[in-house]
Amino acid sequence: MSTIPSLGDVGDLASPIPVFERSLRAANKSPKTIEVYGSAARVTFLSMHDMSTLALDVTRGDVEAFIEHLVATRAPATAANRFRALRVFFETLVEYGEIPASPMARMKPPAVPEVPIPVISDADLKRLLALVDGGRSFESRRDTAILRLFIDTGMRLGELANLTGEDLDLEPTVAIVMGKARRPRTCPYGSRTAKAIDLYLRARARHPRAAEPALWLGSKGAMTDSGIRQMVEPRAAIVGIQHIHPHMLRHVFAHRWLADGGNEGDLMRLAGWRSRAMLNPMAPRPPMSGLARPSASTGWGIACERLNQRSEFGP
Repeated sequence: MSTIPSLGDVGDLASPIPVFERSLRAANKSPKTIEVYGSAARVTFLSMHDMSTLALDVTRGDVEAFIEHLVATRAPATAANRFRALRVFFETLVEYGEIPASPMARMKPPAVPEVPIPVISDADLKRLLALVDGGRSFESRRDTAILRLFIDTGMRLGELANLTGEDLDLEPTVAIVMGKARRPRTCPYGSRTAKAIDLYLRARARHPRAAEPALWLGSKGAMTDSGIRQMVEPRAAIVGIQHIHPHMLRHVFAHRWLADGGNEGDLMRLAGWRSRAMLNPMAPRPPMSGLARPSASTGWGIACERLNQRSEFGP
């Protein structure tokens, strides 16, 4: 028997978190946003051992002390993300009448310094693709399609992991992804990627779990973003690419777009960005290996009709 939703009988900070998550779902927030915000609230309040656990007792000084601790011990972006999650959390408590006002009212978020984003070089990417290209195993064909789709489209890791077969339009070659704030967008890809996807789909049809809707399958079913990360990192390490994470392949896409003279507005639409602040860290710079920046003739697949004449990236 279900119970009437409640924010807690005694105003404890932990008790409203499930309702907080329900309010995010009611606001049609993405599952990833709900996960991140709910996790931030849980970690925050479980970490505050030296303060009252009653919502009414939390002061601005308590929150500032916690954010200060995060700034000193974690990445600035992590502190900023926790700040945003807590602000929405306390606003929810105000909305539900648990507290008269948010202790974070008029608080400013911590500054996040602009950090140059390393770019993987042509040579490194060619070695990575050569590791899986041409392989006949299910894993090789799947991983080739994943890597090429990353490089060609600049999708977010979560967007790529959540793809289903119905999200692919094989003619023309585009994928439909659900971005942040549940905004759909199209992601064009080139003919080499299309071939890799075709080969994977044929192998996928023989997989024991082929009936599952998820596009990317592992031995136990649908691959998660964590599973894709666990595929990319060790394969990169084999060919000598250290400290890589899948999001760097998104950086490659944006870097090449700008380096080849692509329009910033088009890049924002293709990448799913709403703020031009996202473009600054993507400004063209030498690849992290120190090699000269590749020319447009090297090619990286097509991302829209404007660059349709480029040769495509391949080993």
